[in-house]
Amino acid sequence: MSRTVVVDVQEGVGVITIDRPDVRNAIDLPTAQQIAAALDEVDERADILAAVLTGAGPVFSAGMDLKAFSATGERPLVDGRGAFGICERATEKPIIAAVEGKALGGGTEIALACDFIVAAEDSQFGLPEVRRGLVAAAGGVLRLPRRIPHAVALEMIMTGEPIDAARAHSLGLVNHVVKPGAACDRAVVLARLIAANAPMAVKTAKFLVNSSVDWPATEMFGLQRSHVDPVRSSNDAAEGARAFVEKRSPVWTNS
Repeated sequence: MSRTVVVDVQEGVGVITIDRPDVRNAIDLPTAQQIAAALDEVDERADILAAVLTGAGPVFSAGMDLKAFSATGERPLVDGRGAFGICERATEKPIIAAVEGKALGGGTEIALACDFIVAAEDSQFGLPEVRRGLVAAAGGVLRLPRRIPHAVALEMIMTGEPIDAARAHSLGLVNHVVKPGAACDRAVVLARLIAANAPMAVKTAKFLVNSSVDWPATEMFGLQRSHVDPVRSSNDAAEGARAFVEKRSPVWTNS
């Protein structure tokens, strides 16, 4: 199997690069499997505290590799992680999408599977599946209305019209807009800020933010208790307090 996904780890951050620029980083089954394996690596390695997902070249990802599917009949689905090896389950650790150029269809769905997005000024987001008689079922119709206003998400989904980075930023879909070519560098800076924090606290915070969306208001504090109490009683919580008092950087042990 040729290597189409590269993982580079530096200073606690794992950068996952989809490396198929000749086909606009379209995802075939082997590439989806490699993305899934890269995410497994992020979850399993203690020296990776946050991750960045990006694409090589001027396009983030064109989504599904239709030529490969036509030739093989294989869809880019991975058990346990879903479409493109990421859309049903990404990582327990924070992951940031660094988007250059177009991220349409599956490209937008891959970005939506990440926790947040850094985008170049010339990037585009959209779900054109309805124009092909399809539904954006790899997370597009499920996640987009949770990230931007409901009516705007419906318009994008039903018309198939894309939006640019500035519009995506104004809607809250994109966290930061940068000059072309700078998305990955900016995402790595953010990932390193996250990686400097207590791993157990970060992981639990992400879990609670994602899990509590539909919790009843009368039960949510009780539901979070079993997750928060181990963090409060952890060695890292004690270390954080000591480091604050002693005016030094904390040394985390993830315990």
